[in-house]
This record gives sequence, C-alpha cells and structure tokens, in this order.
Amino acid sequence: MANHKSSLKRIRQTKTRTLHNRYYAKTMRNAVRKLRAMTNKEEAAALYPKVQKMLDKLAKNNIIHKNKAANLKSSLAIHINKLG
Repeated sequence: MANHKSSLKRIRQTKTRTLHNRYYAKTMRNAVRKLRAMTNKEEAAALYPKVQKMLDKLAKNNIIHKNKAANLKSSLAIHINKLG
C-alpha cells in the first residue's frame, strides 16, 4: 500500500475517474448497440446525431480513441444508409 499522502490521493482520484469514464463508455456502447438494432431508417437517422455527438465528446476527453470514434461513426452511417 502507498505511504505518501499524494499517492493515496492519486489512488482516490484514479478510482473516481475510472468509475466516471466507465459509466460514459458503457452508455456510449449501449447507444451504439441500440442504433445498430434499429430497422426503421427514420428512427435511426434521428438518433444518429445524438450518438455522433456522444462519440465526439468521449474522443475529445480521451475516454475512447479518436480513431475508434471515427470508425464507429462511419460504420453506423453505413448501417443507416443500408436500411430500407
């Protein structure tokens, strides 16, 4: 176990940030899953901007990598365009 005051504080901060980041990453994954499960093009197109905004924010804050966000946005856009 850590002995320094600063390292104890660092452990507390890391735990808090990890929980925060995990929550937003999970929320993003659920939103992507929900969008991929949609079969109605109009509903999917309406939800896409919200998911896109979420991905951009998470990439900006380094919760997910910017290339991962770009890949997800691209694949979701392709999915929406394929819907009939």
